[in-house]
Amino acid sequence: MNWYLAVFKQYAVFSGRSRRKEYWMFTLINTIIFFVFVSVDGAIGSPGVLQGIYILAVLLPSIGVAIRRLHDTGHSAWHIFLPAFPIIGPIIMIIFLVKDSDVGENRYGPDPKIEVA
Repeated sequence: MNWYLAVFKQYAVFSGRSRRKEYWMFTLINTIIFFVFVSVDGAIGSPGVLQGIYILAVLLPSIGVAIRRLHDTGHSAWHIFLPAFPIIGPIIMIIFLVKDSDVGENRYGPDPKIEVA
């Protein structure tokens, strides 16, 4: 849960780097919470109101953590638009998001895996 909250503390920060674990833990918890809202919306018979509010609430943090994850692998934030290209775009994006971090400092900032004393 700390990884999820850490992303919200950087709500609209699009610079810097995010570790692979931070991105994927945020994505996992985000998906679980989304499906809870889907279930609640289905149970109360609302037309997706809770889902819509939740999606709007996590839109900027989701984009921010994805961009920081791309930076961590040495890629530009412009690669966030790769999924717009059918079939091959989403595959390339997943490869970039799964790829291990650049070791040491890169042009987007210091290595987030190195503990700052």
